Amino acid sequence: MARDRDPQCKQCRREGDKLFLKGARCTTDKCGFERRAYPPGEAGQGRRSKQSEYLLQLREKQRARRYYGVLEAQFRRYYDKASRQPGITGENLLRLLELRLDNVVTRLGFAASRRQARQLVRHGHFRVNGKRVDIPSYQVRPDDVVSLKESSPAEQTVRNATDLVASVASWLQADYDQLSGTILKFPERSDIDTPVREQLIVELYSK
Repeated sequence: MARDRDPQCKQCRREGDKLFLKGARCTTDKCGFERRAYPPGEAGQGRRSKQSEYLLQLREKQRARRYYGVLEAQFRRYYDKASRQPGITGENLLRLLELRLDNVVTRLGFAASRRQARQLVRHGHFRVNGKRVDIPSYQVRPDDVVSLKESSPAEQTVRNATDLVASVASWLQADYDQLSGTILKFPERSDIDTPVREQLIVELYSK
């Protein structure tokens, strides 16, 4: 399975934004972005890149890709699919990314980060409508129920993650006693707090 092995804190510093790739650690004084909020590299503190239109579009695409933990080829496929759907392409793209099973597990608060969620899903700890699904990119739909496998050895890890939850997205409903969640509807743009300007991504791929 292909994975992005780049250091996570460097990814945040490269994008100039906190992407919360390390879960709870990102809210502490150990956060690499808080300690060094400048681009990685020998000349990071003094480097001033020319902010061309292309660079802005590229950085926005990279920010979205890294936020969701998606590789380049996967991201392009999501964009191609979004462009074929009716509606606004940028919003379609974000909706497809939000409906990934690993993202939903994170949004429900069952994992401290998307990387942890991806590992839990890959190891078969979660069920969708009672059936084992070990594909992080699996697309959930309204009325689907995501739940932790009974007697899962990851139960304590999941319960520890739920302690960090402040709120759950309005398109989801979580039951922390049963460690299950329901997809209430397809997310609208107003329901998605991803820190990206999707129109710039559309402009990049439209060239």
